[in-house]
Amino acid sequence: MPDSPAPEIRKRGIDVIKDNLTRLPAKPGVYRMFGEDETVLYVGKAKSLKARVASYTRIGGHTQRIATMIMLTARMEFVVTETETEALLLEASLIKSLKPRFNILLRDDKSFPYILIRRDHESPQVLKYRGSKKDRGDYFGPFANASAVTRTIDTLQKAFLLRTCEDSVYSARKRPCMLHQIKRCSAPCVGLIEHDEYVELANQASDFLRGKATDLHKELAQDMEQAATDMEFERAAALRDRIRALATVRAQQDINPDGIEEADIFAVAMEGGQSAVQVFFIRAGQNWGASIHFPRHEKGEEEADILAAFLVQFYDKRPPPRLILTNVEPADGKLIAEALETKSDRRVELRAPQRGDKRSLVEQATRSSSEALSRKLAESASQARLLKEVAKAFDLEEPPKRIEIYDNSHIQGKNMVGGMVVAGPDGFDKGQYRKFNIKDKTIEPGDDYGMMREVMRRRFARALKDRDEGNKETWPDLVLIDGGLGQLNAVIEAIADVGLSPADVTLVSIAKGVERNAGREQFFRPAKAPFRLPENASVLYYLQRLRDEAHRWAIGAHRAKRSADIKKNPLDEIEGIGPGRKKALLQYFGSAKGVSKAKVADLLEVDGVSAALAERIYGHFNSG
Repeated sequence: MPDSPAPEIRKRGIDVIKDNLTRLPAKPGVYRMFGEDETVLYVGKAKSLKARVASYTRIGGHTQRIATMIMLTARMEFVVTETETEALLLEASLIKSLKPRFNILLRDDKSFPYILIRRDHESPQVLKYRGSKKDRGDYFGPFANASAVTRTIDTLQKAFLLRTCEDSVYSARKRPCMLHQIKRCSAPCVGLIEHDEYVELANQASDFLRGKATDLHKELAQDMEQAATDMEFERAAALRDRIRALATVRAQQDINPDGIEEADIFAVAMEGGQSAVQVFFIRAGQNWGASIHFPRHEKGEEEADILAAFLVQFYDKRPPPRLILTNVEPADGKLIAEALETKSDRRVELRAPQRGDKRSLVEQATRSSSEALSRKLAESASQARLLKEVAKAFDLEEPPKRIEIYDNSHIQGKNMVGGMVVAGPDGFDKGQYRKFNIKDKTIEPGDDYGMMREVMRRRFARALKDRDEGNKETWPDLVLIDGGLGQLNAVIEAIADVGLSPADVTLVSIAKGVERNAGREQFFRPAKAPFRLPENASVLYYLQRLRDEAHRWAIGAHRAKRSADIKKNPLDEIEGIGPGRKKALLQYFGSAKGVSKAKVADLLEVDGVSAALAERIYGHFNSG
C-alpha cells in the first residue's frame, strides 16, 4: 500500500465527493466510487447516503486504505433504496460482480453441490447435482464440496442399494452391472427387486438424509429381527449390512453436531494482514463437510468487518440455514440477519456463542481456520521466492502477478481443444482456467501451430477488451507456451493479428529436452538465443509444474469433449426435439435405438410429438 497521500493530493478526490454530496438525500442506498480509468474502486451501503458520503470529505482521521481510496476517486454513482436491508443485499451483489479493489472480496465463490434423489422415473436415481432445481425429486444440501457428496452417495449405495446410472444405461441393461455384483445396487433395471420395495429403499434414503437416522436405525433393526425369526436369512443379512453402513457414516462425522439439526458455522482467523474463513455445514443433524476460504482485502481490516462482508456475499445466491454460528460478532450482525430473513422468507438466527456445545463447535472451526491460514502463509512465502526467481530468469522488472500457461490436446486431429491455466502469488487460480474448442474449420486436423494461433487470437482479443474496459487484472505478466520455437512463432503471428507485439507481453516457450527428459528443457524467447536452466534449480521445478498443470487441464478438456461426442444422442440432431421431448421418447421406447425402429404411428403415441415431428423423426432414421 502506498504512503498516506498529502492533503493537497487528497483534496482532488474530496472535491469530487463534495460535489456529489450537494445532491444526495438522507435515505438508504448504495454508492460506487470510480477511478480515472473507470475502474470501480469501492462499493458501499449506507443508512443515510448523505451522512456516509459526508464522512469522506474530512481531510484527516481516515485509515491509510480509505485515504488512498478517496484520493483516487474521480466520480461516484448512487442508487437509493427503500430500506437499509435492501441496500445491504444490493451492495453484496455489486461487490461480487464488480470486484472492487478496496472491498473485502469472497474469492472462492463456486456453487456448492447437492444430492438429488430423482423421482421422475419409475426407479429413483441418486446423483450429485448443481444448478437450478428443475428436476422432480428430493434435494439435500448444500454439501461443502464434491468429495463430501461422493462419500455420502457411496454410503447411500451401500446402505440402500440405489442406482446411480443414467436412464439410457438403465433402459439398455439386459443383466445386472458390476455395482450389483459388489452389493452397491439392487438392480431394478432387470427386475431383481420389486418396484414397491425399491421405492421404499429410496424413501428410506430420503429419511436418512432428512436426519431421521435414529428412527430408521430402530426400524431396520426390528425388520432384521423379524426376518431372522421368519428364517429369511438373506434378507436379515442385507438389513444387517445396511445398519452397519449407516452406523459407520455416523461414526465418521468430523464434528459432533448433537442438538443441532441445521446450521452453518463460520470462523475467521487473521495473521500477517491475511485472513481465512472456515465453514462447517450441518444439515439433518449430520456434518456435510467443510470448506475454507481466503477473502481478498487490504491490510488493517478487522475480523468483524471481514466476517460481515463474507457472510453477505456467501449467501448472495445461496439459501441460509435457520442458524448461523460465528466465532466473532460480525459488524452489522442484526442487519445481516434481517437481510437473510428477507431473502429466505423465514427466521434466521445469527449468533456468536460464548459457552456450551455450540461454542465447542465454533472453537473447532476456529482451530481449522488458523491452521489453514498458517499453511497458506507458508505456501505464499515459498511462492513469493519462486516468482522472484521467475522474474530473474525471464528479465521481468518485478515478480509476475499473473502467469498464463497454454497447451493443446487432440487425438489424430479429433476433438481439438486448447487449454489455459493461470498461476500467481496464491498458486494456481483455477477459477481463471479456460478451455478453447477449436472452431476454425480451415485448420488441418492435428495442426498444433494452427490451433495455437486460434487460441492466442481469441485470448488476446478478449484481454485487450478487458483492458480497455478497465479490468487490468486479466492482463498476463508472463505467457508460457508448451512447445518449441514453432509454437512461439505461431503465438507471435497470432498476437500480431490483434495489434500486439512481443514488446507488449513477455512470451516464453518451454520445450522438452533431449530424449524428452525432465530437467533438460529448453526455453525460447523472441529474438533471443534458446537457453536452459540448471537441472537442480527450484525455479525449473516450478516451471515444470506449471507446464504439467496446463497439460493436465488440456487433456482433461479434450477427454470431456471426446466423451460428450461419444455420449451424444442421435435425437439431439433432430430439429424440434428439446430435453422434454427427448426424455419422453427415451422413456417410451427405452433407447435411441428403439426410437430409430419406431413407425410414425408409434411415435405419435408419445406425448408432445406432433404428426410433423413424427414424420421428421422417422425420416431422420430412414432417409434411404
